[in-house]
Amino acid sequence: MSSRRSEFERIRAVLAEADADEPLSARQIVALLEEHGEDIESAHRVATILGRYAERGEVEVIRDQPYQYRLLDEQEPDPSD
Repeated sequence: MSSRRSEFERIRAVLAEADADEPLSARQIVALLEEHGEDIESAHRVATILGRYAERGEVEVIRDQPYQYRLLDEQEPDPSD
């Protein structure tokens, strides 16, 4: 029996595998997901998912043009504190 990972878990796994240390735009993340065989419908969907997790302190949102996202390690403090 296989368990279905959440979209966020899939994004986190691909970014970890790609060793993405720098912030990435939602479009860049979608491209990485596609390269790794993960299908998330759009950059807008990625931004929505990561925005929700930013509210929990698990993602840093860099409000630039375009917005960029960095997943935070569980031990890493939220930089806005």
